[in-house]
Amino acid sequence: MARIYCRLRNVLICVCTPCMFMLLMVVYLTFSLYMVLNDSVEKMKNHNNGPLFVARGSNANGSYASLPGTFWEKEKAFWNQLQRAVDLSFNPILYPTRAKAESERVYLDDSFLDQSFSKLASIDSMKDKFEKLPEHMQHYSRSMQRRKYPILIQPDGACGAKAKHEEQTPLILFAIKSSELNIKNRQAIRQTWGQVGWVQGQKNSSNEEEEVGGYVRRVFLLGKENSQLSSLDLSDMLHAENRRYGDILQWDFEDTFFNLTLKDVLFWSWFSRSCGQTLFVFKGDDDVFVNTPKLISYLHEELKKPQARMTEFMVGDVIGNAMPIRSKTSKYFIPDSFYKGIYPSYAGGGGVVYSGQLARRLHHISKTVHLYPIDDVFVGMCMRRLNAHPVHHPAFLTFDFTKKEVEKPCSYHTILLVHKRSPEELLSLWADLKKTRTQCRDVPLRATGKPSRGVL
Repeated sequence: MARIYCRLRNVLICVCTPCMFMLLMVVYLTFSLYMVLNDSVEKMKNHNNGPLFVARGSNANGSYASLPGTFWEKEKAFWNQLQRAVDLSFNPILYPTRAKAESERVYLDDSFLDQSFSKLASIDSMKDKFEKLPEHMQHYSRSMQRRKYPILIQPDGACGAKAKHEEQTPLILFAIKSSELNIKNRQAIRQTWGQVGWVQGQKNSSNEEEEVGGYVRRVFLLGKENSQLSSLDLSDMLHAENRRYGDILQWDFEDTFFNLTLKDVLFWSWFSRSCGQTLFVFKGDDDVFVNTPKLISYLHEELKKPQARMTEFMVGDVIGNAMPIRSKTSKYFIPDSFYKGIYPSYAGGGGVVYSGQLARRLHHISKTVHLYPIDDVFVGMCMRRLNAHPVHHPAFLTFDFTKKEVEKPCSYHTILLVHKRSPEELLSLWADLKKTRTQCRDVPLRATGKPSRGVL
């Protein structure tokens, strides 16, 4: 009986072991197939709603940044949808046969965004989104794809007003956003911090090296006043102003707050054609005060740094993690039906300095980013696409001095820029800066202060 039991057990082992093994294999293969199919489904969902890959440039070695989250969100806001359609055209994973290569971005013309806008705007769902926008945003959206405007007035020089005997490559071009009516602002800048020609840097008494300096050029960026709001025709006066100073660059578009972004993209295009080897650009408003001698010295120090990367150099008052303002009473109001998401870091506060090389790169990359109604944010979006980041410097003073600071005799020697100063204040501050230059020559620039966090 025992022998029969042993034989039966051996037979069962021989028969059942392969069966169990086959059963386990079937279970394993079934589970693996399920996981593959499930993953494919998720990818198909992402194809419609989000990113499938991390674009080249997500690390320090890449040329372009990974696509910013605000461009790829599942939100259905009008601008987000427009930009997402553009981003997809550069995705080689989604469209391996027709995706545009990174190198093509340099050769794109203004019609690329125009075509993408027209194609998407014809879809019924986008028409519904457009009709739900507030009236002022509808007005902006109707023309946001247009970037070609004729130049009405341009400077005499190839790259703005300059000294008669300019002997070196210009160190910096002051590109100042102004308007037709702001004549006093322009005149005050010409007489103070925006003077063209050779400007001596401010040297510390402890520094035995030769004093540094550089040639400065200047141009004012203007649009046209709304003819319905102003009965004045200032064209003759502006032509006369340009004949005298050679520093007016005016385009034939309506000069509104939302159209300040146009000044950036049109200026980058003009700069790329006209400004050759100009090393730096200061882009700012016509109500700021700039400590030009300190700025000249600061830029020379930056050029000496061995790790300096002029292809992505931008410095200013950096604002990070800002959210769009939803208050309808603010001039910065952006409805959530137009844009949703956190803004990329950007340099604001009325003035920013960047390299000439970066200006040309911004010109090219801006052809792949839809215009946005807030100019500083739009520049931040373009920087994000370049995988470049503005550097915060506390000497760019957006929100003015504290009461204790402003009472100190050398307070204006500690900053590179301060916002919101009248033409009369510019003249007074410039005279005081020159008068106190010797006694304040060793005062360092502000070295404390963190990037701003806010809402815009």
